[in-house]
Amino acid sequence: MVENYARLFLQTLYRYRREGRFQLLAFVVMPEHFHLLVTPTPDVTLEHAIQLIKGGYSHALGSILGRKREIWQRGFTDHRIRDDQDFVNHQKYIHLNPVERGLVNNLAEYRYSSAFPGFKLDPWPSAAKADISISKTA
Repeated sequence: MVENYARLFLQTLYRYRREGRFQLLAFVVMPEHFHLLVTPTPDVTLEHAIQLIKGGYSHALGSILGRKREIWQRGFTDHRIRDDQDFVNHQKYIHLNPVERGLVNNLAEYRYSSAFPGFKLDPWPSAAKADISISKTA
């Protein structure tokens, strides 16, 4: 069942990426939270991008379960990526999350992470060219 919820979250995430709301640089969907490394597009703030993802997922899940209820904490924590090394450090933190929690032994084994082979991601622009932010929410 948890796998179905994670897949639904990824469908929501990639739907808004396809709509051009943000660029997706890294992610992990954990059992009770997620981490994203995204670049919002010029017409979308980071807050709005997270609101779209959380709201879109809540709506889709409510439709499946036949009820509406609050599933997210209010707000989120963000960090502005400062340079290439900061990007690498945060990407590594995101990808190692399932390993450190003991869910898998190798980061490429966790199906709900951008470290798993096959996920399409946007290229990392240098921090000088773009406003890159990371988000953690539960």
